[in-house]
Amino acid sequence: MSRRTLWSAAIILVIIPATIWAGIYLLNDRRYYFVSLLIILYTMIPFALIFERRKPQARELIAIAVMASLAVAGRAAFFMLPQFKPVTAIVIIAGVSLGAEAGFLVGALAGFVSNFFFGQGPWTPWQMFCFGLIGFLAGLIFRRRDKLPTRSVLCVFGGLATLVIYGGIINFGSHLMFSPQFSWEILATVYISGFWFDLVHAAATVFFLLVLARPMLEKLERVKTKYGLIQEKS
Repeated sequence: MSRRTLWSAAIILVIIPATIWAGIYLLNDRRYYFVSLLIILYTMIPFALIFERRKPQARELIAIAVMASLAVAGRAAFFMLPQFKPVTAIVIIAGVSLGAEAGFLVGALAGFVSNFFFGQGPWTPWQMFCFGLIGFLAGLIFRRRDKLPTRSVLCVFGGLATLVIYGGIINFGSHLMFSPQFSWEILATVYISGFWFDLVHAAATVFFLLVLARPMLEKLERVKTKYGLIQEKS
């Protein structure tokens, strides 16, 4: 990994979880707007590192904004279907095409902005972190490639990431929202009760990747080639 990627991983895997922990135990889990804004601020740091040798262009920022907007709009459009949302699929596509740091930014922004429609709360920082982490990992895993990953590979990654990473972290966060005092019994109950919701969420991610991944990735690659967007340096 490059030094930039290592710094990004440290911010995402250490500093952001530590901030969420501080929000729970030092701020009594009631300053979630403040914590959410801190996460966005932290997210901007690894994203800004992409442009360490030059200034970002407006069209590069627009590409990020468009992907985040699509994720928000997709979540709102499927509000009537609990857990069956295209957000994670779009975040994965953003990470694969635009890079790990951009993937995290799209995921974090999507979680924060969409909750203005679905309701802000102590769950918002957890959702931002989960969406962003999946986008970051997608960017890392599919970073070095001569051609676009196949839909089957993306679907397997998306399904497992949604079920294991998003479901695993968000359920742990739900336990801490219910009771700051850790309990294996409560944790097991939360995981068992949330399993079917996580399964539906994973199925939705697989479905939307199957439908959206190829056309969106091809379109993004054409736009990147035409305008020279976010060309990462190793």
